[in-house]
Amino acid sequence: MKRFSNVYIFLFSSIMVILVAALLSSAAMLLQPIQQRNFEIEKKKNILGSIGIESSGANVEPMYEKYITETYVVNTGGEYLDDLVAFEVNLKKEVRKPREERALPVFIGILDNGEKRFVVPVEGKGLWGPIYGYVSFMQDLTSISGTIFDHDGETPGLGAEINTDEFQDQFIGKKIFDEDGNFISIILVKGIADPESLNEVDAISGGTLTSKGLEAMLYDCLLNYETYFKNQKELQK
Repeated sequence: MKRFSNVYIFLFSSIMVILVAALLSSAAMLLQPIQQRNFEIEKKKNILGSIGIESSGANVEPMYEKYITETYVVNTGGEYLDDLVAFEVNLKKEVRKPREERALPVFIGILDNGEKRFVVPVEGKGLWGPIYGYVSFMQDLTSISGTIFDHDGETPGLGAEINTDEFQDQFIGKKIFDEDGNFISIILVKGIADPESLNEVDAISGGTLTSKGLEAMLYDCLLNYETYFKNQKELQK
């Protein structure tokens, strides 16, 4: 009787495990389209935010269609990769590749006043996990017009401050090329940045490692676009 009881318990437990696994798998499959939809909306919202366009809820997609007029993918040589779609490029995968093999999305925005903005995504490592965002450039392709940064697990009140307006607004008007056209990126300065500097901003107080991660992210990702930016400048002359 005891042996029968043990077999019964084993069979019952096995069936329950299989049923629960099947239910969880079904739930994940049902939720996947919703999660993907939310991811796409958030991505469009952040791209718009980098050019100073606020959006939320149901108006994200029409606003994106209105202001983001062109998208494409280039490589580090500034060549267009016509077989790829900018919105579908997974930057997490791209930054793991050798630099010369990376696919680089570009999003073009046109503001209400007719000014053009060039938006590129950035991806890197913070203290506790990934950090990422978008950087938009003015028509000179040197001056930053806006940034959106976010994170997966930085410390609240410290590294997590990268997604605050106060931190992000520092980047507006800063330049990633010097007066001679050399790539310099953006430096996060511990303490107080020189207000006259073309490319310095204040690092996060108490968030040194996150600041260093963001600085490295900007250098690594924006360097990818150096040739593309320079080619676009030549076309504008």
